[in-house]
Amino acid sequence: MNMKTTNMKPYIKLAAIAFVLYLAMYYWESISEVLGNLLTSLFPLIAGFSVAYVLNILMTFYEKYYFPKYAHKTIVKKTRTYVCAIASLVSMVAIVTLIVMLVIPELISCLSFLWSHIPPFIGKVIESDFAIKYIPEDILMAFKGINWPDAVEKIVNVVATGITSAAEALISVFVSTVSTVITIFLSLIFSIYYMLSRDKLNSQTKRLIHTYVPKYENKIIYVSRILNESFRKFIVGQCIEAVILWILCTIGMMIFKFPYAQMISVFIGFTAIIPIAGPYIGSIVGAIMILTVSPMKALLFLVFIIVLQQIEGNLIYPKVVGDSIGLPPVWVLAAITIGGGVMGIIGMLIGVPIFAAVYRIIKEDVIKRERKTQKTKGPTAEAK
Repeated sequence: MNMKTTNMKPYIKLAAIAFVLYLAMYYWESISEVLGNLLTSLFPLIAGFSVAYVLNILMTFYEKYYFPKYAHKTIVKKTRTYVCAIASLVSMVAIVTLIVMLVIPELISCLSFLWSHIPPFIGKVIESDFAIKYIPEDILMAFKGINWPDAVEKIVNVVATGITSAAEALISVFVSTVSTVITIFLSLIFSIYYMLSRDKLNSQTKRLIHTYVPKYENKIIYVSRILNESFRKFIVGQCIEAVILWILCTIGMMIFKFPYAQMISVFIGFTAIIPIAGPYIGSIVGAIMILTVSPMKALLFLVFIIVLQQIEGNLIYPKVVGDSIGLPPVWVLAAITIGGGVMGIIGMLIGVPIFAAVYRIIKEDVIKRERKTQKTKGPTAEAK
């Protein structure tokens, strides 16, 4: 009887899984509504955890240099967490203030410039001798028939409408649960509480895992550690790379006297947060801006950016940051494409470290299995 029960266990599990999947598909609308409400309710905690994770990176950095020679002293042990937490909060506020005061105005100026200068530039190109000589007349007539200021205005209106609709949707979500102010307040409170109770919360989480799923304890800790390393390396690496690229681009553009040096440098540094695709997006926008002044300077700017990215990527970045997340370029592009398609810009950002973690787990598992296979074959080969 016991043997029959044992043999039936896999089929019982399979039937239970199939039944659960059937229920999920049949009641999907209700389930998705419940999950949506749950995520909305948990938004302050998710936002707070995201802020706390970034702050924890700064906090860990400060802890490393907080009187390391006197780490065993009681006063250092008692004050380390609070002092480093305050330092990380002050640093975050300073960074956000810097972005609001310097980066955002330059980005707005950049978009305003494109809106006001591109239509007249297109008109000049259409009427130039080069266009008249090399572009077919019917194409030129089609371009001349377009009212470029109106076209740009319509594009801006479409974008603005999309942004407004998205903003209204977000506001309605916030209003249905709590106000935006309360959400931000709760997020900050949660992030501060997590930082101050970080060690205790981590210990409690490990105890829960050890108590309820001891069989998978090592695997859960292993996966969590790799995910943490991937996200930490990605956040730190991309931020440092963006700052380095911004500084080098500003210095280089001023030396070569390219127009709109500060505006373009800020935009390139900002877009560099997105891996691989980001710097190219910023470079193309910068080249278009310079093209309105001088086509030759725009061409020289593209050459300058290509050389700069090679120097920064192959010489400066590896020495300052070290090895990145260890994901081959083809998989970075895949992560950006899939993540962007699923969750937009946020998906582009979190897709890369998630792909990197999965890639590393699979890679280490393959190496482990290959070694195990070699050890198994070794004695057999020697016996033969």
